[in-house]
Amino acid sequence: MDDKETPRVGAAVRRRRRALELTLAVVAARSGLSVPFLSQVENERARPSMRSLEKVADALGTTAVELLAAGDPAATVDVVRDTDGTAQGTARDTAPAPDARSRSLVRGHHQLHAMEFTGDHDAGREFQHRNDELLYVADGAVEIEAEGRAYRLGRGDTLYLTGGVRHRWRATVPDTRVLVVAVAEHIDAVADRHRP
Repeated sequence: MDDKETPRVGAAVRRRRRALELTLAVVAARSGLSVPFLSQVENERARPSMRSLEKVADALGTTAVELLAAGDPAATVDVVRDTDGTAQGTARDTAPAPDARSRSLVRGHHQLHAMEFTGDHDAGREFQHRNDELLYVADGAVEIEAEGRAYRLGRGDTLYLTGGVRHRWRATVPDTRVLVVAVAEHIDAVADRHRP
């Protein structure tokens, strides 16, 4: 796991363990990891691999995703400026028209993916992402087809799609600007299997 871009999970592990009134020895026995290693994780002196974090999560009756979400964010602040030049063809969801522009609003490998699409975008093909996605129309208008049903959105409208919903979208007026925010594809955003 990358130190700069992952939350510090030690505090989340400690909070969860204490809430369950478990000792480090019990968590070590359940996870197959050592007490010294778990102590280092809780005190932010060691970063667990994803596999080790999953073992800890199982031992604590939760998921690695929930521990990451509950973790203290690493001290990261990143400003992405609109320097007039938005990258052509960088969008994951569209084949841009000649006057269409897209740019990523988040740099790096994060739990959140955000893109801005400007101009005459026409996705042309259907998409199906494994995680949730939100489309916000900042300017202009779009037509979205989701699961065989058409939706027309204007300025200020949003459309929320749960993971797995088939969809396609296109701008219906010039100078349309759409923001797409999604749970990143590398994250398994699933319900906690330990909860009813």
